[in-house]
Amino acid sequence: MRNVFAGRVLSAMLIFATATAAVGATPERWVEARSTHFVVLTDAGEKEARRVAGQFERMHMVFHTLLPTKGDDADPPIVVIAVKDRKGMQALEPVEYLGKDRVDLAGFFLRAPDKNYILVRLDAEESHAYANVYHEYTHYMLRKADGWLPLWLNEGLAQFYENTDIDDKTVWLGQANMEELKFLGRNDLLPIETLLKVDGRSPYYHDEQKGSVFYAESWALTHFLIVSDRIQGAHRMHDYAERLAQGEDAVTAAREVFGDLDKLQRGLSDYVMQQKFMYFMMPATLTAKDAAVDVQALPGAEADAVRADMLVYTKRSAEAEALAETVLREEPGNALAHESTGMLRFLAGDQVGAKKWFREAEELDAHSYLAPYYYAMMALRSGATGEDDAIEKSLHASIALNPGFGPAYDALAMFYAARHEHLDEAHKLNVKAVELEGDRLSYRLNCAEVLLEQRQVAEALDALQDATRLAKTPADVALVEGRIARVERYQEALNKVVGGGE
Repeated sequence: MRNVFAGRVLSAMLIFATATAAVGATPERWVEARSTHFVVLTDAGEKEARRVAGQFERMHMVFHTLLPTKGDDADPPIVVIAVKDRKGMQALEPVEYLGKDRVDLAGFFLRAPDKNYILVRLDAEESHAYANVYHEYTHYMLRKADGWLPLWLNEGLAQFYENTDIDDKTVWLGQANMEELKFLGRNDLLPIETLLKVDGRSPYYHDEQKGSVFYAESWALTHFLIVSDRIQGAHRMHDYAERLAQGEDAVTAAREVFGDLDKLQRGLSDYVMQQKFMYFMMPATLTAKDAAVDVQALPGAEADAVRADMLVYTKRSAEAEALAETVLREEPGNALAHESTGMLRFLAGDQVGAKKWFREAEELDAHSYLAPYYYAMMALRSGATGEDDAIEKSLHASIALNPGFGPAYDALAMFYAARHEHLDEAHKLNVKAVELEGDRLSYRLNCAEVLLEQRQVAEALDALQDATRLAKTPADVALVEGRIARVERYQEALNKVVGGGE
């Protein structure tokens, strides 16, 4: 299930680059700006709405030029909530950022399983104000390569692009990360081979101090290699990405492409001691299609419905519920408020209530791909009998409304597997889910379950071995290893039966 295309896609980029405020119904006037890839909601007026939409279309242009990915234009637009000041940011930002001595956020990328939000503060003036957004957007762009992309390169690229600056005419990218350089100046580098091998089980990824070395050196090595290729007119990073995508391990591929790793180590050590670092410029010209922005006034209830939904995903449940209730009093037929309330009920463990709200959301908005998906999930989890036809229909509807929505493919595959039917179709659905979101561990595990149901034991083990690359916590590691052990025991039992026993 290697995505060789993703390797070529990543290679193309590498060659080129060479006191919280209370939340209530808002009295402010909100406007909505719709561009090709973004929906911008802002309380700062039409002019700012157009500017922000243009800014994010330029971001999209840059990242899709450098990290082109198959099928991403089929994804629904990302919703940007652009607030005019700190008060607006504090009303919506994740709960972990609230309180004294917390990070003063300028931007935040929220990647939920079913949607994506960007929250930005328009009065932020510091250098690289949207570094967090650009960092997480890079991970979002790389999500289909997570099955083979080593951690060091994944994190290194995210840090390489986080210091991007974009204005109306020019993009500056690959600017040096001075904090990481200062850190490396005070600490020893990890051996290159150790860095290349770091995965989700490594203490260098989880331990705070060791993790700092890992992240700093990952950025430095990525920057060093991209700049070196650019200066020398080489394509080593392209070749390295191709080998990774074809299944070669990170160390072997590095030796084949970069040569003597000890020499690479010395080169990196000298590089981080420099005083000046190269960065790149490119024009920020948009096509006529992407430059087009449609702006309209947004009724208060609709703006509040979006804000309530974001609060659900920033784990501010009480505020989300209060705001959703306000919306529903003013606009009882607001489908998004129904959907958000359904999610709140789901998170609270109220399966029956969640199912009711999602069913109503589906009836209110025939274009919502989330409502039928969550209705199906609630019906499945409630153990309801006699709803199989409705569940299957809802999951097909979700896929038809958003062909880029991986969870619906995965859910339909497991629906068929649980009923021991349409297993070939279930496997195709698994493969599609993995293709859409290569970084989702659960998809790999579910793929193995379907293969096992088909008695394709060796293939199931291959899928689980792929899953080990995505296990980034001790709990994930234990889960994958437990599945592998179970399948291996099953394989041994089958071999005994086939061999006539002992």
